[in-house]
Amino acid sequence: MAGSTFGKIFTVTTWGESHGKAVGAVIDGCPAGLPLEEEDIQQMLDRRKPGQSRFTTARKEGDLVEILSGTFEGKTTGAPISLIVRNQDQRSRDYSNIAEVYRPGHADFTFDAKYGFRDYRGGGRSSGRETIGRVAAGAIAEKVLGSLGIQVQARAIKIGPYAAEDREAVEAYLNEKMSQMDSAGGIVECRVTGMPAGIGDPVFEKLDANLAKAVMGIGAVKGVEIGDGFAVAESCGSRNNDPFRADEQGRIYKKSNHAGGILGGISDGSEIILRAAFKPTASIAQIQETVNRQGENVEIQVKGRHDPVIVNRAVVVVESMVALTILDSLLLNMGATMQGVEKFYGNTR
Repeated sequence: MAGSTFGKIFTVTTWGESHGKAVGAVIDGCPAGLPLEEEDIQQMLDRRKPGQSRFTTARKEGDLVEILSGTFEGKTTGAPISLIVRNQDQRSRDYSNIAEVYRPGHADFTFDAKYGFRDYRGGGRSSGRETIGRVAAGAIAEKVLGSLGIQVQARAIKIGPYAAEDREAVEAYLNEKMSQMDSAGGIVECRVTGMPAGIGDPVFEKLDANLAKAVMGIGAVKGVEIGDGFAVAESCGSRNNDPFRADEQGRIYKKSNHAGGILGGISDGSEIILRAAFKPTASIAQIQETVNRQGENVEIQVKGRHDPVIVNRAVVVVESMVALTILDSLLLNMGATMQGVEKFYGNTR
């Protein structure tokens, strides 16, 4: 199976299945000397683990991470960092009724079409549990970025049709969906501050394109926008263009940020703003029409423990994928000019 590795210099390979023995990641390309303990990673994993409220799956997982390699005396060595999180609360029997049936909204049919075989226990590699490896790697990326003064922060801004801050409306909406054995979607916004100008490339490695690909790689994301996003289609140049100015020290800045911090595929030094649209959770308890592997029309009622909304748990996943993309782009940029190369290696003669 190709496609389990992300990045060019700071690379992440995730592994494991939802109902296998464990899930995890191997991170390569992390600079040596970064202070790193398991607690640094655990804090991020705790933000996505299940069972934190009645609006998330009841699956009870501690999601405790172990660092197997790549650190010594509390610091990274430059060697690959191997991380493991053991699965503890699998109930594979909950999925026995879908072994021969394709769940609507899931990757069951497409996985079968590609491989002729699938792990039907919770979706296997297509499960949201795969994101544990991404979040663990994202925790390391955020530590590196933080040492450079770059902060990546994501939050839910919409649940269904309601602003996430309107908790009463959101809770009533989710209660309604749960009573109807239905689910909800939403929007996550991510902002990057402290970003220098000049990161990214102007053609096939545009920073905004790579960010969009990284976030679209999260299973339930169906749309990504940067800056004003789709609203630019109803704007005009005089309003959408961000005027440049210079302060008293000659530092260039923008008076507005409709572009979301990226121009021509390259960071412009202002805040990067990205939003991701998440579809409603595909696993719902309503009876739905579908087909089985024999091509017969059947009905299905999905059992098991599932989130009625995944947006709140997905916040840290978006944050992690953005952090991984930003860090990889920064490392790729180190050789963009001779001045940068000479600054790094000039004192070695």
